[in-house]
Amino acid sequence: MRRLDDILEQLRAMQADLYRRYPIRSIGVFGSYVRGEQRDDSDLDVLVEFGDAAGLFEYAGLQLELSDTLGMPVDVVNRAALKPRIGQRILAEVQML
Repeated sequence: MRRLDDILEQLRAMQADLYRRYPIRSIGVFGSYVRGEQRDDSDLDVLVEFGDAAGLFEYAGLQLELSDTLGMPVDVVNRAALKPRIGQRILAEVQML
């Protein structure tokens, strides 16, 4: 099972390239890995704030690239799509890069 510190280190190493190739304003990790509740089959929850030019192609491309590079399932969540109640919980625990 991956450790959060290792995942964050790998994401930070990718960060400049991701920002250059995708319309990303900010990126962070939330969910079971941040809470220390991950299991062997857990995915990594990634919160992304996209710029105005982001579409389905960029969203899907980012999710696929993160999954392939990290070697684990990744669920990319668009910050603009957060519902108020769950959004508050996510924003309270997210660890931004």
